[in-house]
Amino acid sequence: MSLGRKQRIANSAWLEAVATIEEAVSRAELDELTAATVADIKAVTAGKCAAYAWSAGKDSIVLGKLCEAAGVTDSMIGVCDLEYPAFAAWIEKHKPAGCEVINTHQDIDWLVKHQEMLFPKDSAAAGRWFSIVQHRAQREYFKAHELDVIILGRRRADGNYVGRNSNIYTDGKGVTRFSPLAAWKHEHILAYIHYHQLPLPPIYGWKNGYLCGTHPWPARQWTGSIENGWREVYDIDPGIVLAAAEKIDSARAFLKGVQA
Repeated sequence: MSLGRKQRIANSAWLEAVATIEEAVSRAELDELTAATVADIKAVTAGKCAAYAWSAGKDSIVLGKLCEAAGVTDSMIGVCDLEYPAFAAWIEKHKPAGCEVINTHQDIDWLVKHQEMLFPKDSAAAGRWFSIVQHRAQREYFKAHELDVIILGRRRADGNYVGRNSNIYTDGKGVTRFSPLAAWKHEHILAYIHYHQLPLPPIYGWKNGYLCGTHPWPARQWTGSIENGWREVYDIDPGIVLAAAEKIDSARAFLKGVQA
């Protein structure tokens, strides 16, 4: 049985798909899809100033390899000051050679003033995180480097918008985004990572790693409550919660419960 929409897939199903990926996608099928996608990237970017957006997530890791094979070697990543330290360290070690890090600088003082953004309860709140970090960083990079197109790892299987009847579109702010992985299934991404033995960031080994994907720690979804959110972050890195408790009441209350 194939994986469906990302938001409806249990993390255990992702892990099962990873373990049995050779049964779902053969190397020959993957290589054929890879060649077609690289050819698509070459065709769209020919004669244009192009770069790709890298997030250190599984889709962008695959995207980066395909873009590099197609001759697109410039890239960027958007981060803020609220990343998990282990994730930030992984980015620093594994980011592509031509990757520019753009920090949008949301920090703990910003979070104190925007606590509605803490552990998003719905897709709208989660989407705001993408808007203020990744999308803003992409827009800044696009304008600063006078790009014609920026290449993203968005896929329809994740419910992402990739363009109307196309996999390329220009938004209202003049940023042209191209999503060559639009038609790739979840299994294709997992198969590429498996067959090419690509390292993944630690997030995928944490609770609900495949369900949550890459994210700044306050943007962690599917926690069910603020208290559960702090508990999950505490289990990953107690230092994050200890630091947050100096300024955020709910973190302080959670720690009192832990220490009681």
